[in-house]
Amino acid sequence: MVNPRAWLAEAIATFGLVFFGPLSVILGVVVFGEGALSTEAIIMISLGHGGAIALMVYAFGHVSGAHINPAVTIPMMITKKIGIADGIGYILFQIIGAVVATASLATLFPEIGKQVFWGAHGGPSELLNNSLMSGLAVEIILTFFLVTVIFMTAVHKKAPKSVYGAVIGGMVFLLHLVGVPLTGASMNPARSFSPALISGDSGLWEVQWLYWVGPIVGGIIAGLIMNYVYVNKAEKEA
Repeated sequence: MVNPRAWLAEAIATFGLVFFGPLSVILGVVVFGEGALSTEAIIMISLGHGGAIALMVYAFGHVSGAHINPAVTIPMMITKKIGIADGIGYILFQIIGAVVATASLATLFPEIGKQVFWGAHGGPSELLNNSLMSGLAVEIILTFFLVTVIFMTAVHKKAPKSVYGAVIGGMVFLLHLVGVPLTGASMNPARSFSPALISGDSGLWEVQWLYWVGPIVGGIIAGLIMNYVYVNKAEKEA
């Protein structure tokens, strides 16, 4: 049975992430200088994304599960935590929410926002020798741990539900601290797609596949392992 109310919740929650997260990138440029890769800017960006995720999870987790990310929804579909029709609806509305958020940022910050393409992910950095394969590996690993935390807190029957938003948001904060200087720390195809779409920059489109393949592969691996090794066992014992 499809649940359009949950689809709308996913759109709103994803809007929250893709508005406030990239806004922290834009403000990082204003406050700390162009490039936003100073220690202060990275902390600001990490807090922006982690805080947005934590609050949206608490706000909408009881409505839709607050996936906010196709790389979360796809493993949920594969492990049958959500139906196929709802899963497709989730992904579509996540992308819609993300695009509307980036369009809002482009309208509000047409000049300063364009310096960072409204929070776009531009591929692996020089720290990875601009290697696409290294960038792919980083996105797989980062998303693996993001989805691991989600399955082991929000999905696992024995996990304390009162803290799962803070734990997931905290993990997003950690992953951005280490991932922003490497690949931009996408872990979310919708989050990477919308700035590429709104900016229309060809360079962003050339690396767009990295931010779909890496997160989805990492998410599926984590979802399958956590579900069949830990989550299913807890459900049978419940």
